[in-house]
Amino acid sequence: MLAQPFSKPVRVWVGLGFPRQLNTVADAYQFTMEWCGNSPEQRAAIRACRAALAGDIDAETARGVLVAFARKKDILVQDGAAPPPAESGQQRHV
Repeated sequence: MLAQPFSKPVRVWVGLGFPRQLNTVADAYQFTMEWCGNSPEQRAAIRACRAALAGDIDAETARGVLVAFARKKDILVQDGAAPPPAESGQQRHV
């Protein structure tokens, strides 16, 4: 089921500090596949999304792995937070 929704959307910073809301496993899979990089956290998020899309794990498990990836890359939008500074050296989604 491609449209497996998350209980709560995950918001991430993209581009030049614009937030993007990921509502479903499919959204998260697309985002992680398009992200520039190849970190262990990114690969884990991709694997988790694939497993959720295949029905091997639930959407909330995949969401947790996605959140861990976003935290590690400093792109998780916290309520009321400003985007991370552009000079932080973090890779950005293109």
